[in-house]
Amino acid sequence: MFKKILIANRGEIALRVQRACREMGIKSVVVYSEADREAKYVKLADEAVCIGPAASAQSYLSMPAIISAAEVTDAEAIHPGYGFLSENADFAERVEQSGFTFIGPTPESIRIMGDKVSAKQAMIKAGVPCVPGSEGELPDDPVEVKRIAKAIGYPVIIKAAGGGGGRGMRVVHTEAALLHAVQTTKTEAGAAFNNPAVYMEKFLQNPRHIEIQVLADQHRNAVFLGERDCSMQRRHQKVIEEAPAPGIPRRLIDKIGERCAAACKKIGYRGAGTFEFLYENGEFYFIEMNTRVQVEHPVTEAISGIDIVRTQILVAAGEKLPFTQRQIELRGHAIECRINAEDPYNFVPSPGRVTTWHMPGGPGVRVDSHVYANYLVPPNYDSMIGKIIVHGDTREQALARMRTALSEVAIEGIKTNVPLHRDLMVDASFEAGGTNIHYLEHWLEQRKR
Repeated sequence: MFKKILIANRGEIALRVQRACREMGIKSVVVYSEADREAKYVKLADEAVCIGPAASAQSYLSMPAIISAAEVTDAEAIHPGYGFLSENADFAERVEQSGFTFIGPTPESIRIMGDKVSAKQAMIKAGVPCVPGSEGELPDDPVEVKRIAKAIGYPVIIKAAGGGGGRGMRVVHTEAALLHAVQTTKTEAGAAFNNPAVYMEKFLQNPRHIEIQVLADQHRNAVFLGERDCSMQRRHQKVIEEAPAPGIPRRLIDKIGERCAAACKKIGYRGAGTFEFLYENGEFYFIEMNTRVQVEHPVTEAISGIDIVRTQILVAAGEKLPFTQRQIELRGHAIECRINAEDPYNFVPSPGRVTTWHMPGGPGVRVDSHVYANYLVPPNYDSMIGKIIVHGDTREQALARMRTALSEVAIEGIKTNVPLHRDLMVDASFEAGGTNIHYLEHWLEQRKR
């Protein structure tokens, strides 16, 4: 087992990885930018190294700075968390070439799954159902592009092969708008992702966003830990996640989960990963794979009793998965609310000094956050400052616990989206379960009126 791990991230996930290390008796090194000097995990670390100014490009995205920090502290492995360099195959490669262990998949796996076209082709080969679409990158021939769209059937969606985070996609309803949409998306993709390749898929009208969590080791063992419903989204960014997904038959989940685990074995995947699907009319359609730990991993931990971050570390150290598929039992229901430093009505970020910070507790309540009273939320990064996770025997109990938990939250000095979560927890459609990916945006539109 590793004696020392460097955590190449910030915020709540840096603290989450640090906690797993401490529990396992592993020393942690955290890297931080000048803006994060006062962060809780920096104070709690065995060692902390400042790697640059506030700008991500000069700190958390600087491969030389992170690898130098690992070298000077004699770390043995690097955990990338999520975001930043976590799904960067070049970074994973440089980590390994520098003599450290990358706590994640191989660079080859990241490359295959990071390009949406190659990921889709790999999944089709592995027997995982995909959204009907082009068989790869769209050609330059406009006649052929129109033919592909006609064969799929309108509406279609044009997506950047190297896209992610809800960027680089455009819905097309008519042939007249097709070629312009393809060209515009190509231009945007080239600028944003340094890869102008785009592909086309059938645009599903009212799908849900369902994820399958997988864990795999270097010995060709792979399991799935049930599913998560992440359909409550705004601008393709998740707001609330829950596990299991309400109203989807267990046999369908088991069938798709087994295919995902089999696909991991087929592509030689290792570590934690998430297969993302659109689900509509009883059918699953693969959209992408995230080759890292997810923000919403705690809801799966709650229902499975499995520590995903600890397992990532064990697998990276070359150990076998400490459980088989048959040993995994999913119990109860879990819900996560992402707490963002933003105006709950217009979503403008709200950085600044937190003067009051009181988080909830009680049975089945977990809070993952690096924030404390008098902490300064920097304006330089994502607005998420924490997550409240609840677990109950039933979905009804989980909802009741989340309502109680949210009622106890007291944050002053900055604005947060807690009032939005309080409203959503008493929304009739959300209470009923099974809302689609467009529901929250329609709900927000209605609220404006």
